[in-house]
Formats: sequence, C-alpha cells, structure tokens
Amino acid sequence: MTTETLQHRSHEWIGQVVEDTATGRTGILRAIAPDTDAPRLLAWLAPVGGGREWTTDPSMLVHPVPTSPGPRTAS
Repeated sequence: MTTETLQHRSHEWIGQVVEDTATGRTGILRAIAPDTDAPRLLAWLAPVGGGREWTTDPSMLVHPVPTSPGPRTAS
C-alpha cells in the first residue's frame, strides 16, 4: 500500500527494531521508500541510540528484535 507522501510504503515493522542482514547492524525501521537517485525501494533505518541513518534493500531485514530481554512466555 502506498501512503500519500514521498511514495512511502506501509510496513508492519515501521517503528520497530530490525536487523539489516547485509551489514549485521540493528536499527529502527523508519520508512520503506524509493531512493531519490533510482526508482527502487529502500528500507531507511536509524541507529537505536541516535546517529546517522542508513539504507538497505528491504529483503535484507529480518524479524524485529524482542522488545524486552528474557524468554517469552506462552499466553
């Protein structure tokens, strides 16, 4: 689905911490949007503690990191 601004795509992980398997880094998924220099979609990530944003191919993202440490319990 396309949102109305800057051709951003919706994604269930936006705002969550994900791993970029291309770099091994983790960051907050900020957007899935086209690159300004090419028509391909990129994932835009920001470091958790702040810092310089980076991009990667959306297919390089893996499931969000758990939001709290420790084992998960069944409900």
